[in-house]
Amino acid sequence: MLDVRRLRLLRELARRGTIAAVAEALSFSPSAVSQQLGVLEREAGLPLLERTGRRVRLTPAGQNLVRHAEAVLERLEQADADLAEARGGLAGALRIGAFPTASRAIVPAALVALARRHPGLEPMVCETDPAAVAHALRAGDLDVALVHAYDFVPAEHEPGLTTEPLYGEAMYLAEPAAGTPGTPGMPGTPGAPGATAPDQDAVLRAHAGSPWITATPGTLCHAMTVRACQAAGFTPRVRHQVDEFATVLALVAAGQGVAVVPQLGVTGPADPSVHLTRLVMQRRTNLAFRSGAAAHPAVAAFGAALRAAVPPDLAGSRAEA
Repeated sequence: MLDVRRLRLLRELARRGTIAAVAEALSFSPSAVSQQLGVLEREAGLPLLERTGRRVRLTPAGQNLVRHAEAVLERLEQADADLAEARGGLAGALRIGAFPTASRAIVPAALVALARRHPGLEPMVCETDPAAVAHALRAGDLDVALVHAYDFVPAEHEPGLTTEPLYGEAMYLAEPAAGTPGTPGMPGTPGAPGATAPDQDAVLRAHAGSPWITATPGTLCHAMTVRACQAAGFTPRVRHQVDEFATVLALVAAGQGVAVVPQLGVTGPADPSVHLTRLVMQRRTNLAFRSGAAAHPAVAAFGAALRAAVPPDLAGSRAEA
């Protein structure tokens, strides 16, 4: 009989490529992972792995077993959801991953509603970059998470995970207002988002020679800015790398460069030193969880609370699953 825990290790190996990466993700030693995979091969009765240098490649039999493992793990999530429903009354920990702007603008109101309806549930929020969510969910470090995708950085399909749409939000080019020392601003209403620019590429190309402020490399936000600029015909000259949008806007106000920021990143009092031009592109936010967990009462309750907490100016622009 195949062991589910070993099947989970094989699935993680298929996603991560090295035994060391699997061991780090699941808090095992590499030797323990190797030993358990060896036992799984003996249980299967044929080779599942081929070593190619430092990496390990799955044999055709191993790849086929991973597909079965995905189905088995999804059914186990469904079984856990059924048991939770039968027990009645939500209780215990719910581990939630969220990125900073959602953590500030959406999640707090959702947690208030969740506590009111399910006082026995203990939500635990961990700020998590969307790029790291898939591994955290599959490893069991998170139960549910908010993830986002941009027009120039679409969300990749992640085996073993399911997403549901929450909302979409506008994107803006933030630049120093006219008269601000540093990079010259463009005419318009300082601090207040204007009408959508009819030619996004032209708006971005106007700053081909400007210094840019982006998120740190490896994040979706960084990739979004770079790819949007490249689609407009140039590669941005990055001066500052900052992940927190309030800091990004403060640097723009100081004349340190221009940046692309999402709608939730420009909430709060308008800064007359910053001019915002709405772009055609959008950021879309989804709720992600392990496949089979959609009917879990805690996951469903959190999803309902999130949807109720979405501000009205976002609710009309739904994300795509």
